Amino acid sequence: MTRTTGLGLLASAAAMVMVASGAHAACLIGMSNYTLAAPYFAAQDAEAHKKGAAEGCKVISANGQNDMTKQISDIEDMVSRHVDLLLVNARDPEGLVPAVKAAVAAGVKVVAVDSGLDPKAGYITLVQSSNTQNGLLVGRWLANKMGSTPMKIALLSGDKGNIVGQERRDGVFAGIVEGQLAGQGHVNFTVVGQGWGGWNQQGGMTAMEDLLTAHPDINVVIGENDSMVLGAQRALEQHKRDTGVTFVAAADGQKQAIKLIEDGKYGATGRNDPTLVIDTAIDVGMKALHGTLPKDFPKTDYTKPVAITKANASQYYKSDAVF
Repeated sequence: MTRTTGLGLLASAAAMVMVASGAHAACLIGMSNYTLAAPYFAAQDAEAHKKGAAEGCKVISANGQNDMTKQISDIEDMVSRHVDLLLVNARDPEGLVPAVKAAVAAGVKVVAVDSGLDPKAGYITLVQSSNTQNGLLVGRWLANKMGSTPMKIALLSGDKGNIVGQERRDGVFAGIVEGQLAGQGHVNFTVVGQGWGGWNQQGGMTAMEDLLTAHPDINVVIGENDSMVLGAQRALEQHKRDTGVTFVAAADGQKQAIKLIEDGKYGATGRNDPTLVIDTAIDVGMKALHGTLPKDFPKTDYTKPVAITKANASQYYKSDAVF
């Protein structure tokens, strides 16, 4: 059964508007997302409809429901409907290669977004925030914030085998190491446990409760996205253990997290703006359709890395943002 959230309904409403008004669209854009269960992905979907409409295109989208077989079927269906441009947020970097290659062979312009996809799939470029660079910035901020205080870290990861999650946590830990070496000349942190939160708040809350039971002296929570950290924060608040704990996320810049950063209740997050990623991807795709994309366009197109902290949160907080 598909989970429908308020954001999912917003995306669906946008899809229906586009279908109703797209009879004279200049092009057809497909958005294949591997899940809409987390707010970030729902925001991507909604932005694809909005940006596509602004380009005069009809947009169709599909929720892969975190099932690679379904996402493959979704892509095949979009190709059969003769999409001109296909955006793919891949469930698996290898498993989707045949489906994407088939789309490219059929003349579809394919742009990967957010999640890694093996380059042999033949897509134009992968548009994403730099998980490594955002993580480095967040890790360095954390090392500076904690100073000489030994860190006892609870790590909240999305799901096993996900390359984006691995890049994000590796980036944060590299940043901690660099920050501590620069500030103290030695490294002093411990990851007391890793929990799997499935990228959502409820998962982060459950994982945090399990970690807290085994390690009551946690003083840092690092998550691979904001949603899981927000869930962890709720768990610690309920157990009256949130005082003295520093919360950071490698990504995303979710508006609830940014507001808490402004209020001094959350440390830092990496900027991974779903609106910026999708807008950039569609811009690239439209240039490819019009034959104006440079032949030497990079295989990965990164958005600018930023650690959002109390010092700059006001620049990035948007109360009316979907995400």
